[in-house]
Amino acid sequence: MVNIEVPKPYTASPSSLSGTPHLTINREATIDLDSTNAFEGPEKLLEVWFSPSPSALPGSTAPNGLKAVSAETWKEMLDLVNCKVLSIVESEHVDAYLLSESSMFVFPHKLILKTCGTTTLLCGLPGILEIAALSAGFPHVRGNLARGIATAATPYRVFYSRKNFLFPNLQRGPHRSWRDEVKSLDKLFLGGSAYMIGKMNGEHWYLYLTAPNTILTPPATPDGQENETKILKIPKSMAAAALNGLKADGGQDETLEVLMTDLNEENAKQFYLDNASAVAEGRYFQRNHRSRSHAREELGILGGGEFEDMHINRSVPRNGNGYFGQDGVDVFSNTSSDNSEIASDEEEVFPEELTTEGHALGTVVSETSGLTNVYPTARFPEARIDAYLFTPCGFSANGVVPSPEGAKGTHYFTVHVTPEPHCSYASFETNVPGRQTGRETAEVVEQVVNIFKPGRFSVTLFEAKPDAAEIGLLNVDLDTLAEIKSLERQAARRSARMEKIKGYRRVDRIVHDLDGYDLVFRYYERYDWEGGAPRLGELGF
Repeated sequence: MVNIEVPKPYTASPSSLSGTPHLTINREATIDLDSTNAFEGPEKLLEVWFSPSPSALPGSTAPNGLKAVSAETWKEMLDLVNCKVLSIVESEHVDAYLLSESSMFVFPHKLILKTCGTTTLLCGLPGILEIAALSAGFPHVRGNLARGIATAATPYRVFYSRKNFLFPNLQRGPHRSWRDEVKSLDKLFLGGSAYMIGKMNGEHWYLYLTAPNTILTPPATPDGQENETKILKIPKSMAAAALNGLKADGGQDETLEVLMTDLNEENAKQFYLDNASAVAEGRYFQRNHRSRSHAREELGILGGGEFEDMHINRSVPRNGNGYFGQDGVDVFSNTSSDNSEIASDEEEVFPEELTTEGHALGTVVSETSGLTNVYPTARFPEARIDAYLFTPCGFSANGVVPSPEGAKGTHYFTVHVTPEPHCSYASFETNVPGRQTGRETAEVVEQVVNIFKPGRFSVTLFEAKPDAAEIGLLNVDLDTLAEIKSLERQAARRSARMEKIKGYRRVDRIVHDLDGYDLVFRYYERYDWEGGAPRLGELGF
């Protein structure tokens, strides 16, 4: 069961009184949100792992690892990143934070932080290391007081990535260039590897990662010394822990990212407040009309009579937090059993919450755009979506997807949209395993792309894999080897299917073997797209 919670001083939803899942909102953080000006949609993405899996937490840590850290503590770290918490969805295995600029996901063993705009994500990294040590109990070393941290947990692995920016001159701190970002990361970690994947003069993607058993490094990278590309070797002890953790958790570590630009303008209109409000108004009154008709049928009235002006109002007001009816407007619709209030037609008023930015219209857009169908509740009944629509446009959503049929683990997906034509961008990211959905990766990509119809987009797919040499040293049994070979064959079939995305031609395909992960980067352009050259995303290039 997924529970939704936002700590004090957040405003509690009245639905919490009935003990059902509820959504609460940080009203203060939403006051100044406005996407009127040009906005940097492409996100910075950081993953910090403190152990190979939830089942391999060190003995010194809290039983639920990073999930033991309070939301207030994370909020202090996010102040350094320059973003605020809008709401939180909590579940047994992951807490999903919807932010004013994108998202954060906290698992027992790792943290994922994704921020857009001019946020200073890497400025929060030292704080993350300190919080993991002091609040979650992960093994740590003495920190660097010059960087403002007295203690720093030693991570298992660190990943940082981003697409080329649209407006690099607007970035702040270390994010004005990839070179500066790498230097910032090298000040913290020894032996990291930096990559640029794709065309230097076209669409490309940056990646920085560390080897397992990451070592914190006191000295900075000397001036003029570039970070070398190298083959990563997993130590035998950690390879065993990773393999055992993978088997114990019954999961497969994979992350799919779809990064889209030059969105079709008609499709992008879905993510404007005026358009969403008009759609919500039509749905609202249509639903109430059906409710009246249903009420008359139940009362046995075919027309006329003293009940002519009465109807069943199936929209339950939530003390100013929004009207959400049974007709699919509220993702968290199981919040009240009082759906039989009778009111007159004259009292029927379109709720203000469906005319202003916030979670109410975010929920409407999630459904009308088709995003809720990517992982439908028919197959994932415990799935929940927390969405927000901005003024005058822009959209963010987090999804929490528990494994079906009693399988262990909870996964996530997140969507962020900047629809303005001069800077249009949308992203979709998920770690829901392909074998859990019963669909090919290409099917998920096609479904997402069809919502936005971008002129061009890139896809990155990270998939964990055991190293063949290390497996031999570990004396893995034949059944496990057979399973690994089967997974490799499935991956090959999925890869072939990704070559043909309906309506698009695949321009680039680049494969990296990172010894523990397979990374495949693909870039596509729509057949009928007549756009210009991509922005290169680097100052002085």
